[in-house]
Amino acid sequence: MKRQDRSSQIRRERAVNAVRYVVKLNYVRCQRAGWVDSQFRMYLFYVSLGVKRIWIRARIDPLDGRGPEFQGRNTAMSINRRQLLAGGAALATLPHFIGVSFARNGEVNVFSHRVHQTVSDGSGGGDVTRFFREAAGGEVNWATFNTGPLHERVFREASLNESTVDVAYLLNSRVTPDIASLFEPLEPFMERAPLEDINDIFPGLRDAMTFDGQLHAVPIRHATAGFHYNEEILAERGVSPPETIEEFLEAAKQCTFTRDDGSSVVGFGLAGVALAELMAFARAWNADFVTPDMRVVANEPPMVTAVTAIRDLFEAGAMPRDMMTMNSEDMNLLMQSGRAAMTVTSFSRNRLYNDPEKSQVAGKVKTTFLPISETLKGEFEAAPTRTEFWSMAIPKNSQNKDLAWEFIRTMSLPEATIAAALNGNGPVRASAYENEQLLESLPYAKAEQKALTVARVPLPAFDEAARAADMLKEETETAVLGIKTPQEAMDDLTRRVQELIES
Repeated sequence: MKRQDRSSQIRRERAVNAVRYVVKLNYVRCQRAGWVDSQFRMYLFYVSLGVKRIWIRARIDPLDGRGPEFQGRNTAMSINRRQLLAGGAALATLPHFIGVSFARNGEVNVFSHRVHQTVSDGSGGGDVTRFFREAAGGEVNWATFNTGPLHERVFREASLNESTVDVAYLLNSRVTPDIASLFEPLEPFMERAPLEDINDIFPGLRDAMTFDGQLHAVPIRHATAGFHYNEEILAERGVSPPETIEEFLEAAKQCTFTRDDGSSVVGFGLAGVALAELMAFARAWNADFVTPDMRVVANEPPMVTAVTAIRDLFEAGAMPRDMMTMNSEDMNLLMQSGRAAMTVTSFSRNRLYNDPEKSQVAGKVKTTFLPISETLKGEFEAAPTRTEFWSMAIPKNSQNKDLAWEFIRTMSLPEATIAAALNGNGPVRASAYENEQLLESLPYAKAEQKALTVARVPLPAFDEAARAADMLKEETETAVLGIKTPQEAMDDLTRRVQELIES
């Protein structure tokens, strides 16, 4: 027993010495990089995560120094020089695994999805960050993540005393009022260095990032729903492109048929009745699910009418029989194979539907804004469709706020917006849609501009928004499948979500 205790003690001492060596080594490196002690202490927080790797290799319980039982038996594992070096290497390179370190003078750390870095440097518009470098003489350190990990990382860092994040790209659906409070209100920055023509940014995007009258993030990229139709199918069935949603419903029925080869065509394809799909369609009646002031209005006439319309088309066979289990990829395949005449999804899908390498109907799918109800023609030219978007924000604990604002300001310039759009970004400024080069590359540009003028998010961000969206899908499915009437389903949905919000 004494020999085992002594062996455990030796392994623990070796592990501790390895950690001390790496910390000392990185302290020297951090001093050379110009870090202050408070920054280094925060760095040690991340280093501590890597220490666990050494404890695991040594099979040591850091609380009592004893080797635990492993798979039912005591395992005396020694830690050799190779293992020490491996653990030390993991710690020494830890800043690269966790993203980036604190920015040095003249550098700004930008945390985003990979797509944002991609559209910031492309063949169409070139390097969009050049506007920042020319104005501030700074450099950009990108740290890119998938959507979920990005928000988890940014929100975690924003809750600390200090952060390595200078600029965070945020999806609108993740920015609840509580989350917004972790980021700087931008009015003080705009007073010192104004954002050029802020009213040029579409109002529905700005409004969703405004909390208690203060803008907390600047929109940078959008995905907005449009109306896609196969003009060949419509012509074959003697149907003109619909100009109202009532004409759309009739066209969907007329364009549902079976070809001579036995293949069936549905008039209207929709990838289920989840939040994004349902709200994109329901906005033809200017319907809402939850209003910005958190009133649940799903049981009011606009939404009930939309759900009733979907149920009627489904019962008439004008929508896919398996639509409840379809995803967006399934819907894309229906359009690309010519087995759906019309759909409502993001404008950018136009390229996919007309790609000659991927689509059997390339050149035949046209895209415009969703037609509005005849009853709202005097109020809207285009339906106030669903839009979702990314914005740029500055954490309150950022150590580099002025340079971060300069990055946001310059990336939001009209010329920067156009350059990013030519690289494939969804432009958030109305003026960008006047650019001749962009008009040539996007045949639906003018229609998208009209849609964005009135578009708004499908649901305001709040803590239980995901559960509310699930409830919407559940209740709408009961209506479409005939289990409940549309009014009964929307009444139940309203009650359930109102209780959720108030709880």
